Amino acid sequence: MVLPCLDEAAALPWVLGRIPSGWRAIVVDNGSSDGSAELARSLGATVVAEPRRGFGAACHAGLLAATAELVCFMDCDGSLDPRQLPLVTGPVLDGSADLVLGRRRPTARGAWPLHARIANAELARRLRARTGAALHDLGPMRAARRERLLALGLGDRRSGYPLEMVLAASAAGMRIAERPVDYRPRAGRSKVTGTVRGTRQAVHDMRAVLAAPPPTLLVIAKEPVPGRVKTRLTPACTPVQAAALAEAALVDTLAALSAVPAGRRLLVLDGTPGRWLPPGWEVVPQVPGGLDVRLAAAFAEAGPDAPALLVGMDTPQLTAAALAEPLSPAQRAGTDAWYGPAADGGFWALGLARPDAALARRLLVGVEMSTARTGAELLARLAAEGLVVRGLGELTDVDTVEDARLVAGQAPGGRFAARWTQVAASQATTSQATAPQATTPQAAAATAGPATAVRR
Repeated sequence: MVLPCLDEAAALPWVLGRIPSGWRAIVVDNGSSDGSAELARSLGATVVAEPRRGFGAACHAGLLAATAELVCFMDCDGSLDPRQLPLVTGPVLDGSADLVLGRRRPTARGAWPLHARIANAELARRLRARTGAALHDLGPMRAARRERLLALGLGDRRSGYPLEMVLAASAAGMRIAERPVDYRPRAGRSKVTGTVRGTRQAVHDMRAVLAAPPPTLLVIAKEPVPGRVKTRLTPACTPVQAAALAEAALVDTLAALSAVPAGRRLLVLDGTPGRWLPPGWEVVPQVPGGLDVRLAAAFAEAGPDAPALLVGMDTPQLTAAALAEPLSPAQRAGTDAWYGPAADGGFWALGLARPDAALARRLLVGVEMSTARTGAELLARLAAEGLVVRGLGELTDVDTVEDARLVAGQAPGGRFAARWTQVAASQATTSQATAPQATTPQAAAATAGPATAVRR
């Protein structure tokens, strides 16, 4: 469990002494001057130092340091009882919820100041309207699976982190629930509601998170039909094998983007969707024309009110976190466009902070696609428009058999890697079956090996 800590020496012995048996306590010291880090270490906790000041910075450092499948967060000021952690972990463990928040129930007068309760009630009202989840509190005790949280790419490192977690989880399709927990008078003064500066900063951070609309995600793809997709994989692969690899790449891509917080998810498809299409995706047809025209037209489907990011179906090694963090509200500030370079000189992703059909046409129409110069030309057009571009990591498109082998190794747990293993095994079997037969006794002996007797 993750315990963000800033000068909590008075509460740490009680908090750490009530951690359930078998749990690992990670105390993230955020610059304490009262010996909190040394005390926590002496009491058996794992201590992580996070020099960047901010509640979100401390929480995220703890999330990164955690190794367990299930991660919990809790203030370590004594206001929450660690023995009640099973109340919030239970629904995650039994599969009925993906993120659980503890709804605070004050146990004594003064445990929760009136002004803080009023602000929390208004925030909860806005959260219910935004997410549809039956939330009444932005509770600081919470639980979720670590990989799901990492895939959200949370970018706020100050007071907006707890709010961003809830909004991003909802936008990523996670089921959110709350369970009642006791709320006790804290030890010492709150760093947020206890000071004017802290309250003002928290309000500012949360307003910024609430004001940022979730992005639109676009995938442009062809229906995986033999003879129409991945033709450069043939003749090393049969058309059926190439289509199977294309379908696997598309499935992995859609799965990764399904875990990215988004307002809309659009598959811009040439063909008809099949059983491989996951829930939550809208399907729109590609327009006629070259790839440059079709890419530009895809942005017209996104609408101008939220950032839009377009990727292809050729990068099954793509992860949710690789896109979620750059698109998070705190990280997108000051960015006009996102650009993902491909190893072959092209690009695998293009995003616009303010999607505009005319801008998309100026950027894309006329760019010669599928060449080693494609990416450089697109970057030149982005610069000519005066756009501030944030680069995404370089990825390899699956165009050739060597690409397929490389990408399968980069994402060994995906559907594409499993399909590639099957294709490679089939090719090896076929190669052995069609190998030339020995025509002389000497050649037969060499082929058979030393354990085979040759009759003369």
